[in-house]
Parts: sequence; C-alpha cells; structure tokens
Amino acid sequence: MTTTRQIDRRVAIVLGGSGGIGRAVSERLAADGMAVVVHYKTGSSRATDTVQRITEAGGEATAIGGDVADEHDMAALFERTVARYGGIDVVVNTAGIMVLTPVADLDLADFDRMHRINVRGTVVVTQLAVRHLRSGGALVNFSTSITRLQTPNYAAYAASKGAVEAMTLVTAREMRGRDITVNTIAPGPTATPLFLADKSKELVDHIAGLSPMERIGSPADVAASVAALAGPARWVNGQIVFVNGGAV
Repeated sequence: MTTTRQIDRRVAIVLGGSGGIGRAVSERLAADGMAVVVHYKTGSSRATDTVQRITEAGGEATAIGGDVADEHDMAALFERTVARYGGIDVVVNTAGIMVLTPVADLDLADFDRMHRINVRGTVVVTQLAVRHLRSGGALVNFSTSITRLQTPNYAAYAASKGAVEAMTLVTAREMRGRDITVNTIAPGPTATPLFLADKSKELVDHIAGLSPMERIGSPADVAASVAALAGPARWVNGQIVFVNGGAV
C-alpha cells in the first residue's frame, strides 16, 4: 500500500485533538512539520475544523474518531495512521474528563466513568504507543497540577491522574534501549472553554493571582511544552512536567 508520508516528516497522533489543549497541540505539532492525526470521540465537527486550520496553514492532518478506552477503536486508529503515513513518531494523550464533588457525595458511576477514560484510556493508548513508536519517538501523557494542591472536590479526579503519573514513570523505564521518551505534562489553570465555563471574572482573576506570572495559562503555553518533549527535549524522560507558571 502506498502512503502519503514523506521521508523527513514525523507523524503524531493527538488523542483528544479536537479539544482546547488538544487543538493547540495538534496545530503546534503540525506547525513544527509533523503530519498529525487529530483524534476525537464526539467532536467530529471540531476535529474537522482543526484539520482544516492545519491544512490551510500548509500542514498535513487527518481526523479519526474513536473511544480512547476501547482497545479495538484505538487499535484501528493506530493501524489507519500507519497505513496512511507509514509509521508513528509521537503520541500525545490529552483525552480525559473531570467530575468534581466531595468524596462523601461522589457518585460511584461518575467515578467509574472518569477512571475508564482517564486511567483505562491511558493504559490502552500507552500499550499501543509503545508497540508502534519508532526509535526517536515520544509518548506524552497528561495529568494535572491539582495532584499537588489537595483542593477540595478534586479527590477522585486527582486520583485518576495520579495513576497516569505512576504509569508514565514506570513505562519510561520499560523503554530502555529503544530511544523512546515517556513523560507526563501536568498543566495548571488553562484558559480553555471548559475551564472558563461558569466562572466569574473575579474567580478567574483570583486563580490568576496564585501564579507569580499573574495570569492563567493558554493552550499555546501547554502546546509549547508538548512540542519540546515531542522534539528537541530528548534528555527529559520519565518526568512529570508541571506547566503552570509557578502556581505550584
């Protein structure tokens, strides 16, 4: 089968690539010269728009849907990527959900749903990534700075992301001899539609004031750190990288 991959073009899969941070990551990696697979589960129109923005800027991208926690969906996504581009060099897993409530009031169905996507989804994606990534490749998972803040209502969400961090640290050691880096980005407050929803300007200003940079982050700030881990920052490996302007 012929592929569209150029010999000098690296290939990236961005899980959750149609969301706020995921879109910024997709566009940044494309701007850095990578062919990008923009994954989505329900946001097909947003994924299509992201692909259009990339191609209009001169990049190469395609959108592929699927459930990150379904091993068959994800296997098909990785197989389609290899068939189209010839291989995979970077996998970035931004996909995840957040349910906030005190532990005493936690609905276990919500807990199970969050862990299915955040934890099982990371296991599924990590398995496929380490099986497919070429030498010189990078896997970038996503946690949150909340794991260090002990903020009320975030216990179950922080627990799911703590699992992601532990998995990242061990997987990096399992990649010995393959020249593949495995890291996790842990963003702080970031100006995505999800973060800003239902928050007053006063609350956003208060959160911004917690950082010595005196602002909240942008998706582009996070994407810049991902781009470093996906490309030139080869000596950063097996780490949790906090991208929060010094708020933690």
